[in-house]
Amino acid sequence: MGGGTGTDDGTGDGTGTNTDDGVYVGSAGKDAALDRGWLLGHFREPGDPRHSDAVEVKWGIHPRGERRARWVQGEVRTAVLVLISGRFRMEFPGRHVLLEEQGDYVVWRRGVDHSWEAEEDSVVLTVRWPSVPGYAVPPEMPEAPRTP
Repeated sequence: MGGGTGTDDGTGDGTGTNTDDGVYVGSAGKDAALDRGWLLGHFREPGDPRHSDAVEVKWGIHPRGERRARWVQGEVRTAVLVLISGRFRMEFPGRHVLLEEQGDYVVWRRGVDHSWEAEEDSVVLTVRWPSVPGYAVPPEMPEAPRTP
């Protein structure tokens, strides 16, 4: 299995994992590039330490001006999004939340429709639970409409 360049104790090569021992060492930036940012969740192979039906973790790297392709509607998960760097706007029905300082975060419950836009080059960490299939947005979807 592939992986990033995290540092281990010298017993491995530091570029992936020895899944036989249940440990994965990686680089969020490099691993995220392989799967649209997703590091952990149901979509990983069973047996991979990053496989989980309980939670999903995403390391999102978003250039300035990038928007979610369409609003998420009928969300069945709860989520938290933490700003690592940049300036990132979350959009909810009738409300916008601007994350501007490292560590700013927003939590939304299941059933809350949402979208987002990177107002500056941004890095965000998203955790969603539970991990459920069926939420990938096809790349050809039109841009999300702006809300007032």
